[in-house]
Amino acid sequence: MKTPMLMKPKLKIYAALLVATIALMVALGRCSRQYASKEAQSSGGDTIDVAIEYSPLSLYMYADTLGGFSHDLLNLIAKREHLHIKFHPMTSLDRSLKQLREGTVDIVAAQMPSTSDFKQQYLFTDAVAIDKQVLVQRRGKDGSVAVKSQLDLAGKTVCVANGSPVATRIANLAREIGDSIHVRTLDKSQEQLFLLVAAGDELYAVVSDNTARSLAVRYADIDVSTAISFNQFQAWAMAKNDTVLLQRMNKWLHNVRQTDEYKQLRKRYNL
Repeated sequence: MKTPMLMKPKLKIYAALLVATIALMVALGRCSRQYASKEAQSSGGDTIDVAIEYSPLSLYMYADTLGGFSHDLLNLIAKREHLHIKFHPMTSLDRSLKQLREGTVDIVAAQMPSTSDFKQQYLFTDAVAIDKQVLVQRRGKDGSVAVKSQLDLAGKTVCVANGSPVATRIANLAREIGDSIHVRTLDKSQEQLFLLVAAGDELYAVVSDNTARSLAVRYADIDVSTAISFNQFQAWAMAKNDTVLLQRMNKWLHNVRQTDEYKQLRKRYNL
C-alpha cells in the first residue's frame, strides 16, 4: 500500500511535463505560420529562423498563451523592424547548435552563457540578460541539503544539457576544488533536467538561475540556492561567419532598449 503513495508525487511531476509539452504543441499548431512544429528547415528569403529553447525565460506556455522574454523580445524587434521571424522550438541544445553550424537556423535563443570557449565556435549578440548557473537538488525531510557549497560537489555526479558550456564550467570547478566532479550530459531541456531531480530520477542538475527560480516556486522540496557560477551575460548565438546578421541584430537590440515597450517587457519578467 505504501508504494502507490510514494509514486503519486513523481507521477504528478511527469504529468506536469507531459501537459506542458502537449500544450506547447497545441499552441504551435494554432500559430503554424510563425512556429515550426516539424524538424527545422531553413525558410530562405528574408525570414530569420530562430531555434528557441523551451524554458520560462525563453519560450513558455502561460495559461493558453505563448510567452517568454526572448520570444517576446524577438517579436518586439520583428514588429519594430518589419522582420519575419520563424521560431523552431528546441528539443535539444546540441542539435540546435548543429543546425546553426549547418545553416538550417540563423539564431539559437537559449539561456546559454556566452563563455570564452563558445565564443571560439559561435558569434554572440550583445547581452540579452544576465544570469548564472545553479544546482538543483532535493531537500531532506528536515529541509537540509547534501550540497551546501561548491566544495560539497566533490565526487558527485551532476547532469547538464547536452551541448551546454556548463560542462566546461564544472570541469573548471573540479580543478578549483581539487577533486573530481562527474558530469552526465543528457539530451534534455533545462526544465526537463529540473523535473528529473524533482521526480527523484537524478540527484543533481545544473540549470540557469532564472529557470530554476521560476520552476522552484511549484516544488517546495527543491533547493536552488547553491550557485555554480558567477553572474554571466546571456546572449543569442549565431554562426561564426554570419557577421552581417550579428551587426544588424546588435543594432536592433540597441534601438529596442530605448523604448518603453522594452522596459515593460523586463518588468514583466522581473529582469
